[in-house]
Amino acid sequence: MEPSAAQASSLAGGRLSPVRDELPRLLKLSGPVVMSRLGIMTMGLTDAVVVGRYSAKELGYHALAWAPTSVVLTMAIGLLIGVQVMTARAIGEGRRHETGAVLRRGLTYSLLIGVASTVGLAIIGPPFLHVIGLEKDLADGASRALLVFSLSLPGYALSVTASFWLEGLSRPGPGAWAMWAANVVNLGLVLLLVPGPWDIPAMGAVGAAWATTGARLFLAVAMLGYIALMPEARALGVFAKPPRDRAAEAEQRRIGYGAGASNFFEVASFASMNVIAGWLGGLAVAAWAIVLNVAAIVFMVPLGLATGGAVLVGTAYGARDPVGVNRAGVVVFGVTAVFGVLVTLAIWPTAGLISSGYTRDAATIAMAAPALALACLMFLPDSLQVVAAQALRARGDVWLPTFTHLASYIVIMMPLAYVLAIPMGLHLIGIVWAVVIASVISAVLLLGRFWLLSRRPL
Repeated sequence: MEPSAAQASSLAGGRLSPVRDELPRLLKLSGPVVMSRLGIMTMGLTDAVVVGRYSAKELGYHALAWAPTSVVLTMAIGLLIGVQVMTARAIGEGRRHETGAVLRRGLTYSLLIGVASTVGLAIIGPPFLHVIGLEKDLADGASRALLVFSLSLPGYALSVTASFWLEGLSRPGPGAWAMWAANVVNLGLVLLLVPGPWDIPAMGAVGAAWATTGARLFLAVAMLGYIALMPEARALGVFAKPPRDRAAEAEQRRIGYGAGASNFFEVASFASMNVIAGWLGGLAVAAWAIVLNVAAIVFMVPLGLATGGAVLVGTAYGARDPVGVNRAGVVVFGVTAVFGVLVTLAIWPTAGLISSGYTRDAATIAMAAPALALACLMFLPDSLQVVAAQALRARGDVWLPTFTHLASYIVIMMPLAYVLAIPMGLHLIGIVWAVVIASVISAVLLLGRFWLLSRRPL
């Protein structure tokens, strides 16, 4: 049997070149994930651009409706990560025929999560928007879009399960292709429903929500259809009803609890920034939506790097190779830092041009451009913190990243954003400063934790 990369590193005394040996592996692992995640964000970008160019007011509705939806959606994705892990475990243990049972459990679980999310969001969402201090017009418009967004959750949960299962089989490609095909569907629908060409009634933010719902339904059908038509589907147990295995069911759910909690803390804190922006007025909501959308797109690259880095760190950790663990960390942190600097230098001087691509409204552009330029200070630390969190989880430090995100984004960022934006009168700039400060704190804590662990024996 050939030694693993981590074992080979140990045999060589740790003298492998990080650039020559680790960098290609990192990029190969991260590339497909980056493309898939960029597809997710492109759908949101498309909606924001089309709605924003139709009406800055409707963009505010869209952003406020998306905020609570994103919290529920991201938490649901975290809860479903057990599908990916359990599938990979079965493959690694030579039980390929049992991966179909993981998928079937995951589909049942995701359907329950999706339906419960739809019902809960539809019941709680509109009243929530009306009691948090928003102008009535903002709350009413956002509520209409939110109700439609909630209908997209069951389909999306099913598509996530299918995608995670394929990734567990080391087949991320079909998920990426399906996501980009769904983007085409979304583009056609949003151009049709938002501005209302050819005497079709313009629907604004509600039309964009219907477009997203249709695209996510297409994505679920495409992913499940691909799996059903796979030549080895029967050999993998896709169509065989498995015997009840309560222990496996519980384990599959348990794996997702930590990731679901961490996702909830992060997304809830950023969604709260939409609420604070809403207290500042409709233009502030639209301007913050532009800043947040650009930041989210940038975030997809370090998210992909985090996945690749976690694999490298986890492989070395599993082989009890401390040199390999530290070398993988250095490589992924270095690549992430280079990306953070480059994207900052690219966006900072073009903040005004980027903002004008979202909307024609001069007042919104005047507010969004300086906020986006300031947000460039966030890109480097925010990229490093997500990569460091994944690297720590890969080396067995599972819960500290969750507590760090809780402290940085919930305990610090949320109240700081309010104080800076409203009592201190910094308006939208205050919100951005709070995000920058929280990202720096999170990055310092997580990188410091990795450094401390690197000085201890595994």
